[in-house]
Amino acid sequence: MNKWLTNNSSNSQDQQSATLAAKDLLAHAMTPVYRVINSVLVVAVFMVVGLWLSGNGTNAGAFDLARILVPDEARHIVWSNGFGMLEQYKAANDSPTQMADSEIAAVIYSNKLNPIPASFNSAKQQTVALLMPSVGQIQVKSISHLADRIPASKVDPQALDSNLMSSIQNQRAVADFFEKKYKLDRTKIEEYVSKTILVAKEVKIDPVLLLAVISVESNFNPNTKSHAGAEGLMQVMTSVHKDKYELFGGTTEAVKPEVNIRVGAYILKYLIATAGSLRNGLKYYVGAANAENDGGYADKVMAERNRLISLCQTGSTNRVTLNGKDLRS
Repeated sequence: MNKWLTNNSSNSQDQQSATLAAKDLLAHAMTPVYRVINSVLVVAVFMVVGLWLSGNGTNAGAFDLARILVPDEARHIVWSNGFGMLEQYKAANDSPTQMADSEIAAVIYSNKLNPIPASFNSAKQQTVALLMPSVGQIQVKSISHLADRIPASKVDPQALDSNLMSSIQNQRAVADFFEKKYKLDRTKIEEYVSKTILVAKEVKIDPVLLLAVISVESNFNPNTKSHAGAEGLMQVMTSVHKDKYELFGGTTEAVKPEVNIRVGAYILKYLIATAGSLRNGLKYYVGAANAENDGGYADKVMAERNRLISLCQTGSTNRVTLNGKDLRS
């Protein structure tokens, strides 16, 4: 009897050992399969999220997904290749307009700088009232000699100055808006708004548009820097635009608002002229030139721009008159 119990117990233990060994063997054999399944699931999740974020369903291409997952790298690809990359999306012809575009591209990406005027840009040369007048006293070289090479006829009228920011009242309203939105120091926001308006006059572009771009790009934090190298209020790719920073003393000056806004405004104006519209120019600016869409970037900038326009127009309802004529606020 005891012998039978002993044998039965031994058989039971052997069966348990065999079962455990079989499970271990199966688990070991299935490990590569589990890894493959997990990898597929991870990739699938990224693809689904990427396609969803792109807002274009299954029409989103590989560049769309890459741009959404690594937007800074996408911007770097577009900017570092110069605007030659964008030319492939334009009809090739020998018209005078095309020749003008080529000339602009050479100015922007040539390693040899054109002779730089020795004159400085100052408040005395500007006919705009500023919320912080002292900003106009800062001695900064003008970038207008480059910006003026961009044919005005090529720039979308929406990107041109609407004169809304020529009113101190509107400047103050915009400063109030950004101060509350980003909880900024009042002095700093007045400085940034004033510098943006000054640069906009110099480059001949809408200051409301520049303010909207700065808001979306950096939240008005001049120290913002992406891991791909975009810096400053306008998030300019410093390594790509070394030549333009040489105009202001080198890349060490890249994060200075008065420098960063000038370079960024010049690039944005060129892209708008090259792309043929304000929206396409914004799409190129964010690095989505050959993507189906820009992940909503242009919509964000346009929405912010429209908020500022509405804010200024609301403030203009209380009109001031002179000799019976309305004066635009």
